[in-house]
Amino acid sequence: MSLISLAGELTETGHSLIQRVYYEDTDFSGVVYHARYLHFMERARTDYLRLLGVEQASLAIEGDAEGLVFVVHRMEIDFKSPARMDDILTIETSTEKAGGAKMVLQQEIRRAGVLLIAAKVIIAVINGQGRPRRLPEALATKFLAAQRAPAQPG
Repeated sequence: MSLISLAGELTETGHSLIQRVYYEDTDFSGVVYHARYLHFMERARTDYLRLLGVEQASLAIEGDAEGLVFVVHRMEIDFKSPARMDDILTIETSTEKAGGAKMVLQQEIRRAGVLLIAAKVIIAVINGQGRPRRLPEALATKFLAAQRAPAQPG
């Protein structure tokens, strides 16, 4: 299996990641525990960055004199329908806004095309001291271009 498939893929609208639901993801009733959806979405956001060539650890240390860190500032989540053990989920991530000191991402989790979770994630861009800073134009351009021109398989 290639690392590209492990990290999902860039698509015409952003990023897509496939995840299986395991026993550890479920609660006593056999459905996915609500907080586990946050894990699925975090993995998708991280792999989205990875496929865009953005290494978060490097940005925090070497990005520039200030450093650069992405932190979740706010999330709005609509739980529409539950997932269950062994379901295959698709987590879609797209960039709504990238600029200034924040990014706004839309995330959806689907099972066989059926929408289970819809989320709006507001990401704050901060420096190494935890203060807001502007997203460098080159990074903003990467996020906004990702929804228009998916990467070609290598």
